[in-house]
Amino acid sequence: TKGKSDPIDAIAAARATLAGIAMGTPKTRTGPVEAIRALRVARQGAVKARTAAINQMRGLVAAAPEALRAELTKLSSAVLVNRCATLTADPSRLHDPEQATAAALAGLARRALALTEEIHALDQQLTPLVRRTAPRTSALFGVGTDVAAQLLTTAGDNPDRLHSEAALAHLCGAAPIPASSGRVRRHRLHRGGDRGANHALHTIALCRLRYDERTRAYQQRRTTEGLSKQEILRCLKRYIVRDVYTALRADFAALTT
Repeated sequence: TKGKSDPIDAIAAARATLAGIAMGTPKTRTGPVEAIRALRVARQGAVKARTAAINQMRGLVAAAPEALRAELTKLSSAVLVNRCATLTADPSRLHDPEQATAAALAGLARRALALTEEIHALDQQLTPLVRRTAPRTSALFGVGTDVAAQLLTTAGDNPDRLHSEAALAHLCGAAPIPASSGRVRRHRLHRGGDRGANHALHTIALCRLRYDERTRAYQQRRTTEGLSKQEILRCLKRYIVRDVYTALRADFAALTT
């Protein structure tokens, strides 16, 4: 028997590939979407490096001498970085833990500030490129630049390989997988697909649940029907795929005309 933790989807995909009935079309990587993907790779790396630097700063503050710890504890990330960037240390007294910690914090703060400038520069490059490539997708409720860029990257420069919205839903890990038993009819979470695209759909769903009246009314109705929040989010993701698929197809049709 197969439990919930078994790689059912991966096994099914491998069997279909070996049987020659599920040969996917590769991305062409020759258009604006590939350019967007390249810029996002640089941005994601900068974001991770900045997060690592801030985490290192917090670790140093937690173990710092009392004078520094009292000054820098319980500050927000932005305030901590700016405050540490102003710290000075005496080069001749680096054998003193307080001076060495101040020097380390100042260096990490300068690194975080430089990475913030790099992220800002990449955002300035990405935002107009994404909006020009996918104006309809970018205009969807809850879709910002990063979410639109992720959806474009998932679709690729040749979205005609996605022959239906169901195919896009499966690619994004938002397709319902039957998991009925006896008289109980239900669907389980799809653990496959592009997890970045699934996270993008999750972001849209959360935004609509907070700010869109129709989505909030839908949540209330499905809650009264006995669905949990996770099940409602799963349903919302599948409905959002329908909007995204239509918008992506329209955007790429406009690019090729």
